Amino acid sequence: MSKRAKIILIVIAVLFIAALIWFGKKNKSAVIEYETEKPFKTTIVKKTVATGIVTPLEEIEIKPQITGIIDKIMLLEGSKVKKGDLIATVRVVPNEQALISAQGRVNNIKINLNNAKVAYERNKKLFDKGVISRADFERFELTYNSSKQDLQNAQNDLLIIKKGSAGSGGAANTNIIAQISGTILEIPVKEGDQVIQSNNFNAGTTIASIADMSKMIFEGKVDESEVGKLIKGTDIDVSIGAIEGVKFPAKLNFIAPKGTEESGAVQFKIKADMSLDEKYFIRAGYSANADIVLEKKDSVLAIKEALLKFDKKTEEPYVEVKLADGTFEKRELKLGTSDGVNVEVLEGVTKDDEIKVWNKTSKDDKKNNN
Repeated sequence: MSKRAKIILIVIAVLFIAALIWFGKKNKSAVIEYETEKPFKTTIVKKTVATGIVTPLEEIEIKPQITGIIDKIMLLEGSKVKKGDLIATVRVVPNEQALISAQGRVNNIKINLNNAKVAYERNKKLFDKGVISRADFERFELTYNSSKQDLQNAQNDLLIIKKGSAGSGGAANTNIIAQISGTILEIPVKEGDQVIQSNNFNAGTTIASIADMSKMIFEGKVDESEVGKLIKGTDIDVSIGAIEGVKFPAKLNFIAPKGTEESGAVQFKIKADMSLDEKYFIRAGYSANADIVLEKKDSVLAIKEALLKFDKKTEEPYVEVKLADGTFEKRELKLGTSDGVNVEVLEGVTKDDEIKVWNKTSKDDKKNNN
């Protein structure tokens, strides 16, 4: 055999060995061992989380009965009060124009009263002598009595402008007292501030806000996609950001009939009565989250959501079930409630089926997805 023929045989042998090695590696890489899991019975709870705040059930704002200046503040924010306790006093500062006008009205009525008195006394003497009739005399008497009443009314108006009251009620008008028992949440004014009384055209100046801190509610919002699943009376758990690791039970008692649009989504307000723990002091305005159960299924057949695949054409969910010969068969599923980890299976597999765990990807898997 020539040298050239030997070289050709050696090259052919090397190529043959390389081909065998390449095919061996290819066949070896094509073998993928998949783990399997079986469906199981479990309880699936679908929840939603509503964000909001903790606020008192009863909170009122105390406003003055007169316009004036804050003379003295007796209590501080956070103080506990009983109904009737004095919170602050208001000093009346009369309006000069109103004061002059009221004083002028009193003087005018005094002049009219003096004239009416003179006429009354003159005609009374004539009536006593029988010169004039009773009807004529009664007209002068009525004018005199009316003038006396007008003077009394004008003097009362003048006192109200000067002191805030025409009688013993002056202290009641200038004293700001608690209307309910509770805790003073806020006193937004300070001594020397001017305050305005509440009337038909002005809400008035708030001197203090008081709330019963023993009765708190959770107030939050839920999305329109979930509000239809809420039911009044549902038990919920409220977690307060400032108190870690503690959940307060609450009962849903209000779902708003009208939503409001926020950032492109419609939100509905909800409220829930909270059951408090005496070990914790809950402050008004704490941020909180409420876990609300939307749906609960007990002892249903379920699988992990990680086992699911979705057909790209039909978008239907499916899994691959292991057969007796070790191959896998595609099974389309009908799903029920999901909690984000486990999902209820209504149709498609049984509790004895072994489902492929998608730990690796092969060409066959890609073909199934396509």
